[in-house]
Amino acid sequence: MRAVVYRGVDDLRVETVPVPRIGPGDLLVRVAACGVCPTDIKKIQHGTVPPPRIFGHETAGTVVKVGARVTDWRVSDRVALHHHVPCLRCHACRHRAFAQCPQYKRTGITAGFEPAGGGYAEYVRVMSFCLPGVVRIPKRNTFEEGAMLEPVNTVLKAVRRLALLRGDTALVIGQGPIGLMCARLLALRGVRVLATDRMPERLAVARRLGVWRAMLAEDPQLPKWVMRATRGAGLDAVMVTVPADEAVASAQTLVRGGGQVLLFAHTRRGEISGLDLARVCVDEKDLIGSYSSDITLQREVARLVFSRRLDVRPLITHSFALEETSAAVALAARPTATSLKVMVCPRQAMV
Repeated sequence: MRAVVYRGVDDLRVETVPVPRIGPGDLLVRVAACGVCPTDIKKIQHGTVPPPRIFGHETAGTVVKVGARVTDWRVSDRVALHHHVPCLRCHACRHRAFAQCPQYKRTGITAGFEPAGGGYAEYVRVMSFCLPGVVRIPKRNTFEEGAMLEPVNTVLKAVRRLALLRGDTALVIGQGPIGLMCARLLALRGVRVLATDRMPERLAVARRLGVWRAMLAEDPQLPKWVMRATRGAGLDAVMVTVPADEAVASAQTLVRGGGQVLLFAHTRRGEISGLDLARVCVDEKDLIGSYSSDITLQREVARLVFSRRLDVRPLITHSFALEETSAAVALAARPTATSLKVMVCPRQAMV
């Protein structure tokens, strides 16, 4: 089969590799769509993991082989995949810190080499421990919608970490695909959502998704704008969906005492930031993080996406063939005014 193999920093090559063999508890899935995620971009551009690998983990496709011990899935099932699934038994899982579970940290979907998601290939092996993360895609929904389940899950997990009540006011900093989904899910909860971004085109999309008010991130009137919108009280929560330290400092200032600042995009280790810790201690402004997904939310996520209550289709702006994966990654890393979610969609292949 064809696959896009990571061979080093910014070095992605289309190669011919063996179709993965499956075990008795596994599935073989023909990939139809795979989203380009910032996590993969970081690995590709900064070389944070050794090559060779086949990346891509926001994956949907069709089951083409079923292991002898698999009973819940059939050949031709249209499915969305989850590459991380917790054990639900360990200390971390009992505390609902699923992303810290040792099993969760194992990647359970591969197209070859060290398991790394494998969605930038024609076929992937879904290992047995990841089968609880597999979701059927209804006939009326597209594979691209199915590929969005994993990122939507990460967003819903983050939104659920916020102690917000209906009528509260929250700011989402950054209106890329993740920020837009954060804004929409907050709006669905009855929260008044403010949004900022550097691109006016993205602010226009945010307004269509239910954002109450939107402003350019560089506008010097931003603090006054927030105070007017909250009648001088400050924000109940800020979601920071861009890895910018200045955004965190601004969020700490704009949130009211007892409010929350949630970090979603600060995933690069070793970078030290200066914070006024008295804001956390004395003002009780919680600084929290949210990383990756929560498998217990999978049914709710599927209902939101497949019912189109959270309609992800307008967020998917670009689709690339497997051979164009390098271009897909480049666009996702440096988005234009008209680009949001980028997909890689391999051509149909035969086993």
